[in-house]
Amino acid sequence: MSKKVKIVVLVSGGGTNLQALIDAQNSGIITNGKIVCVISSKPGAYALTRAENAGIDAYVVSKKECKSQADFEEKIEAILENKGAELIILAGFMSILSADFTKKHENRIINVHPALIPSFCGAGYYGLKVHEAALAYGVKVTGATVHFVNEIPDGGKIIMQKAVKIHDGDTPEKLQKRVMKQAEWKILPASAELVCKKILNGEV
Repeated sequence: MSKKVKIVVLVSGGGTNLQALIDAQNSGIITNGKIVCVISSKPGAYALTRAENAGIDAYVVSKKECKSQADFEEKIEAILENKGAELIILAGFMSILSADFTKKHENRIINVHPALIPSFCGAGYYGLKVHEAALAYGVKVTGATVHFVNEIPDGGKIIMQKAVKIHDGDTPEKLQKRVMKQAEWKILPASAELVCKKILNGEV
């Protein structure tokens, strides 16, 4: 069997992007990587059920129950080491990681953001807030971006982007669903496969 990059997915909520990754693994879109575990920052997140249904180990590192950011990241780090993680995917992970953590895993953490970076990104832009901002500004095109994670929120090198048209009468909720379906769920698995291939080839 050919070597596969060990992927750990970090989540906080429903896990729709995690599901897209699981489906991509099952359908052969991701062939150079394998999800070895899922870590949720919130107990009871539906993403944990998705992992369980797919037979993937799932862990909870509750940010609320950790004494500090360092304590939170140490607990995540222990799981990553135990699982031999080679690529970390943030899929709706609602915690900002410290510069120390991102530096340690340079070019090994990727994130999906629901806008075309550098628009509507950075600290404070997450979830529906991104789509609210896009609609308030009046842009005609939005989309999603997958990027490497560094110490600047949404500031790492872009891996892939996909544009999505904004329709008249869009609400933030409608736009969020369209961006997920047309962009996030496509480019996150494709980017994961691309980065896994590069890791195996020693290119990143």
